[in-house]
Amino acid sequence: MFKEITDFIKQQFPNQDFIPLHEPRFIGNEKKYLNDCIDSTYVSYVGKYVTKFEEQIEDYTGAKYATATVNGTTALHIALVAIGVDTNDEVITQALTFVATANAISYQKAHPVFVDVDKDTMGMSPESLKDFLTNNVELKNNIPYNKTTNRKISACIPMHTFGHPCKIDKIVAICNDYNIPVVEDAAESLGSFYNNQHTGTFGKIGILSFNGNKTITCGGGGMVITNDETIANKITHLTTTAKVAHKWEYEHDEIGYNYRLSNVSAALGCAQMENLPSFIENKRALATIYYEFFKQKGIKFINEPSNSKSNYWLNAILFKGKSERDEFLEFSNNNGVMARPVWQLMSELKMFKSCQTTDLTNSLYLSERLVNIPSSIRIK
Repeated sequence: MFKEITDFIKQQFPNQDFIPLHEPRFIGNEKKYLNDCIDSTYVSYVGKYVTKFEEQIEDYTGAKYATATVNGTTALHIALVAIGVDTNDEVITQALTFVATANAISYQKAHPVFVDVDKDTMGMSPESLKDFLTNNVELKNNIPYNKTTNRKISACIPMHTFGHPCKIDKIVAICNDYNIPVVEDAAESLGSFYNNQHTGTFGKIGILSFNGNKTITCGGGGMVITNDETIANKITHLTTTAKVAHKWEYEHDEIGYNYRLSNVSAALGCAQMENLPSFIENKRALATIYYEFFKQKGIKFINEPSNSKSNYWLNAILFKGKSERDEFLEFSNNNGVMARPVWQLMSELKMFKSCQTTDLTNSLYLSERLVNIPSSIRIK
């Protein structure tokens, strides 16, 4: 069976000796815009392509404001700074996520709290979140505190895993009852919509990533999106070292960060955005092909959740158990097809083992069975 799977995947990406998990495609104006950027000499964070890239993201996602950063992790970190996450606070997130989510919380010397995910979305479970809040949190002067640790809960970070939207409307509604701002980790979900609204625009702030393996890329790159003008202005200020605007003076009015995206990287992003709709169409077509194939083989393919339109950033299948999963990973990677398991649960990493968690039954189930398979935009 493993040979059938790898052979079928190779058919989708012909004329390649090794099929990577997700490689970038540069088929548009990338070289033209890069040359223009170099000729202009504006290659740092000041330049027309930074502004244009931000405007493209605003237009595409429907967010009122977008601020470009050097990567998705810095976007998430600055989002937490902007909403006031402070030392010894707590931030609720999901155990099944990429480590950058938990790292960004730690950069603020705050403590992650890990809740479970839903099997169908692989994103934060509203039920698990609600159970945790009901059993552990009380409001003091409308500020949420963990009754066990007596720490303030400053934010909640759900993630749209592999581009599949989580039940973000329910999560936001639950958090609103406890005055907890939601920061959406939409790093993987550019081009994904839930109830016809783009991911990252439901919460107080959302973040995107343009890493080399994402649906579009700047080589690196991230973006903070929000509908709150005050937050947007604060993020722009903080990411440019908190420098007070002046023609020549160097005055900085608080601790800032050198997090702004370069004009060179933004030039790549602008060209990539021009092809995003066709990239999404291409990836959704591949997902349909995979779904039909794995259905015939009796293997669970992770389809887009209800009320969603997913970008299918990374396609995923579920095996019967860990041993079968590991056998397939060994076979595929030894036979020219890159595949990988889902991330190790954050609660199992040595840095976060002491963090509070809910029951993680679904997270554990997925972590032992899930495999990502090649998902690049196909060029034939």
